[in-house]
Amino acid sequence: MSFQWPIMLLTILLVPLFVLAARRIEEGRRLKLAALGGLSRPGAAAGGPASAGGAAPAGGASAAARAGGRFADRIPAALVIAALVLFAIAMARPQATVALPRVEGTIVLTFDVSGSMAADDVQPTRMDSAKAAAKAIVDRQPQGVVIGVVAFSDAGLSILPPTSQQASVIQAIDRLGPSRGTSLGQGIAAALGAIDQAESDTPSNYYSNRSAPPSEPPAPVAPGSHSDAAIVLFSDGENNEQPDPAAAAQAAADRGVRVMTIGVGTTAGTTLDLDGFKVQTRLDEQVLQQIADVTAGTYQPAASADPAVVYDRLAERLVSRDEDIEITALVAGAGLILLVSGVVISLARSGRMP
Repeated sequence: MSFQWPIMLLTILLVPLFVLAARRIEEGRRLKLAALGGLSRPGAAAGGPASAGGAAPAGGASAAARAGGRFADRIPAALVIAALVLFAIAMARPQATVALPRVEGTIVLTFDVSGSMAADDVQPTRMDSAKAAAKAIVDRQPQGVVIGVVAFSDAGLSILPPTSQQASVIQAIDRLGPSRGTSLGQGIAAALGAIDQAESDTPSNYYSNRSAPPSEPPAPVAPGSHSDAAIVLFSDGENNEQPDPAAAAQAAADRGVRVMTIGVGTTAGTTLDLDGFKVQTRLDEQVLQQIADVTAGTYQPAASADPAVVYDRLAERLVSRDEDIEITALVAGAGLILLVSGVVISLARSGRMP
């Protein structure tokens, strides 16, 4: 259990003060009754059972009866104290982690952030064009689809695990910027890893220093058969790092994951100044089309990319996700039940029930 306002738990410290104040009030009431000749209990007067002509009960039975009476007298007070503690906990807005089933599909937006993405053969730059195309996809995000963000240059990195929060996805996209070389294979591998994590039952923040158990590689399946997950790859298609993008595409195809490629740039290309070196860079549509064909995906130029194509063949699956659910109402309701129970029992024992 966690709390949104944990500072409010300090109000539990007020409960003992309340108990002390209640005892002082009760002692004052008893002193006033004694001064007025009042009796704290019915039947304790001179005309009680012992003076009514009957014999006094046995000492053991009388002691047991008094002990039972004292215990019963304390039940209402205990219930009220427990209610006050629950009210203090409710003020801290408690949350419980609950595994909730839901239907969802997974999209991983995979961005080429190599130095060539700073080219301006499309305005303002290839990187900005890729971001605009990606945001159009995020804007069309259907309910039940989660979107993650992966970036790659000479290595791949998961920037944001798949989530349904559009604002988080947009913020992750806005933080991207060009750097270093290009490895399409690393990008595809990182995106497959993000899909594995999204579909795993192990929480993303779980840590263990134990080595993972050895596992057999999954048997290849038909390309595109893993229809509830897809990779959307934004790149100019230029590759100058290992592994071979064709091998990475085949790995995705064997997993049944489609790679939908979106080409950024122009086939005519432009000359780019990288650290004082003049580099000719252009859009390599052939590589991107090959990746799409091998994985049963699609290829689109960024300038005319249609977000609907990304979602058309995306199916959804039943998954179970751990979510934090606020249980303030449940805790407050339990406190109210205890409070009412304590009051009712107290009134019943004092004979003041209506």
